[in-house]
Order: sequence, then C-alpha cells, then structure tokens
Amino acid sequence: MTGKIIKGIAGFYYVHDGHETVYECRAKGIFRSRGIKPVVGDNVEFVVLDEEKAEGSIEEILPRKNVLVRPASANVDQALVVFAITQPEPNLNLLDRFLIMMEAQEVPVTICFNKTDLGEEDRQEEYRKTYEQAGYPVLFVSSREEAGVEKIREVLRGKTTILAGPSGVGKSSLTNQILPKAVMETGSISEKIKRGKHTTRHAELFCVEENTYLCDTPGFSSMYLEDIESGALKYYFPEFEPFADACKFQADCVHIGEPVCGVKDALESGKLSESRYENYRILYQELKEKERRRY
Repeated sequence: MTGKIIKGIAGFYYVHDGHETVYECRAKGIFRSRGIKPVVGDNVEFVVLDEEKAEGSIEEILPRKNVLVRPASANVDQALVVFAITQPEPNLNLLDRFLIMMEAQEVPVTICFNKTDLGEEDRQEEYRKTYEQAGYPVLFVSSREEAGVEKIREVLRGKTTILAGPSGVGKSSLTNQILPKAVMETGSISEKIKRGKHTTRHAELFCVEENTYLCDTPGFSSMYLEDIESGALKYYFPEFEPFADACKFQADCVHIGEPVCGVKDALESGKLSESRYENYRILYQELKEKERRRY
C-alpha cells in the first residue's frame, strides 16, 4: 500500500492511506543504514501487519519533491505564515526571517494577517503594500468572525502547505475552521495520534480534502538565519532588485554604506518599505558578526 506520513514521534510513524485510516508504523532498519530518516510529508510504501489494530511497517520512502530542514518535512508545495495584525503586535523582523528561510528552501509563501475584527484598517493597507511589493500574496482574515477563511481554503486546495506563525496569533482557531470537524473531533486519525504515550508537540500533517494537506507546526518566537552569507542577503529581498542597477558598485553593492546606492535612494523617496529595509540592515549586521566570529 502507499500512504503519506502525517506524524512521527518516538520511532513511530503515522501513515494516512489517502482515505480515512491511519496506520501506526515502524520504519525498516535499512533506512538507518542508508542514512535516511522518514519525515512528515513523505510518501511511502508500507505493509499492513494488523488491520484491526491499524499497525504496519514502512518498506520504502518514495522519491521526494523536496525536504525542508525547519520544520522537518518533505514534499511541501508552499507555506502559509500567520501573524495577528494586533494583539499581539506583529513582529515584522520575525516575519522577514521566516520569509528568508522559506526563500532559501525555495518554498513559496502566502502571508496571512489574522484578527482584522480588531480594526487597524490603515495597517492592513500598509502591510499589503509592503509585502505585495516584495512579491508575497497577502490575506487578511478574522478567525473570530470566520471572515476570509474560504480564501485560505482556496490557497490550500490541491497542495501540501506548511502552516506557521508565533503563538497567540489565532493559528489554532484558523486550523479548526479549515479542517473538517470529523478530523478534528473524531475518527481514526485523532484517536490514533492522541494516544497518551505520544504527547510531544511536533509538526503534524492533516488531510483537509483530497490531495490537500496542511502541516501544522509549533509556534515560534525566534528564528536564526543559517547558511546565508551577508553579501547574499540582498537577494532575499526581491523588491530591491529593480533599483540595484542604479548602484555605483552594481553587484558588489550591499545597500548599507555605499556612497551611490539605488536601493537607498528608493528608500529615501518612499519607494521601498522602511521596516523591510531596517530589518534587512539588522539581519545584515547579524550575519556579518557571525562571519567575524567564524574567522
């Protein structure tokens, strides 16, 4: 049989058969000898050892489309990152870090701002302009009023999506509205995964509808950039590119202290977001300091 790993904890892998059954599986030792570890999102071949207990054994991991390091997952099509527009105030530096991390792994991102029922219309327009200019689709929703949830379903349809965001932004409420109640409240999926011996919070994949999976991840409050050189950071801010031709030093310009810089000119004339540039400057200095310590 073939299926998809929707959760993995303590050596157990829970494989969804594409219908309504989840099998608790162990992986064959051969994967360890190959240096391969099954991860959430893997498509696998498995054999059923006990149909009544829904237990099986993973025989083969099928070819992966991609593998993400953080969160550990495979065959991801996109990410949906959720922040509250207020209460709590959005940490845009944290958001930009997440966008860079996904860009580095070549995963498209849609940004979702929740709690629009609390007002902040001016902020909505500001955030829309800032992030759409950078090439990211932006959604504004209210989980309390269930407004905009159907737009999220449209974004998710037919794809495997990572759902991420800090704690307190209403991510769980949105998840409950997106997922079928039968999946959240009853059925073999919930019963199998909620066994008392497996309560650690890990990334988890839910089947929203046919060929549509949502990977819920633990809330994050910090994020450190890795494997990115300071000189390459500018490429993770795509809105800089149209103005880079006006830089005196062209490809060597990092848009920080150079005397003639098209990006800084665009910033001063209001064509670029001040918050995005300030986060770029902070992150550049952070990466530069890491490089100094390394050498």
